[in-house]
Amino acid sequence: MSSDISQAFAHPEERARASAPTDPRDRISLRDHIVEADIGAFQQERGHSQRLQFNVVVEVRPIPEPLEDDVDRILSYDRITEAIADELSEERVNLLETLAARVAERILAAPQAMRVFVRIEKLDRGPGALGVEIVRARAASPVKGTNASGVETALHPVVAYLSNPVFTQEDLGRRLDVLQASGLPVILTVGLPDGEIPQSGQGPTQRRIDLLAIEQNAWRLAARDPRCVVVATRTEIDWAMRHGQMVVWAPSKIVLDAVDGPGAPARDAVALALWLSEQLAATRLELHGDVSAPAGSRVPITISGV
Repeated sequence: MSSDISQAFAHPEERARASAPTDPRDRISLRDHIVEADIGAFQQERGHSQRLQFNVVVEVRPIPEPLEDDVDRILSYDRITEAIADELSEERVNLLETLAARVAERILAAPQAMRVFVRIEKLDRGPGALGVEIVRARAASPVKGTNASGVETALHPVVAYLSNPVFTQEDLGRRLDVLQASGLPVILTVGLPDGEIPQSGQGPTQRRIDLLAIEQNAWRLAARDPRCVVVATRTEIDWAMRHGQMVVWAPSKIVLDAVDGPGAPARDAVALALWLSEQLAATRLELHGDVSAPAGSRVPITISGV
């Protein structure tokens, strides 16, 4: 059996471990929690309780201060079982997908929770278990700005990935004009420069090397147009968005500091751009160049070509 198939049928903890970033994460889990509920879209399921089995894994924020054996400083297991009980008592639902999403949303309302894996299986619908599994992460919080009337509004930027052939073309200025014409904040991202990148042979160090190489490429783009201001921190990005300034993202600091960082390798610059788009609650991600759209996006993606 392949490792992918093994992970698909293993406990969600295996999925969490396989997709975790380089930085270690704390996890709490609930295994084989069985409750009875009236659920199902088919008429023969209505009015009849059936057994549901829950397996849940929650990735939580590291606790920077001493724990001091204080239960109030952790995410209690009760939060998971209560989320399940509360949703089942709220109203009858037809779909396991609906129930899983609502349970995940309740768990992520806890300030310590960062990402949650929820697997729910019906045990009485056939000779085997029938179920669903979902993954949800803490929702991104959009930056706030003010409109012409002085009313505070959420800012949802356009994140644009520019391939190397695109940003070295003579019409770069025209392309940037089009991006700015939308009236939305614009965050530019780039990938690795052309040519050989030093190889360390070690995952964590190679990640840093690749991120620094992307930043060198960002400075190359900055030299092509004065509007392309390189920024490295979330504070700088937020300020630029509020003031309508176009910026180029230098990813090292934000990626390496992230608790719930991108799962893809640093050299996958399109995946990095998608992760940034989700963190900023972007209106869309525009891909400029001969690149493919990644699967599983939570923001709209458009491809502009070369």
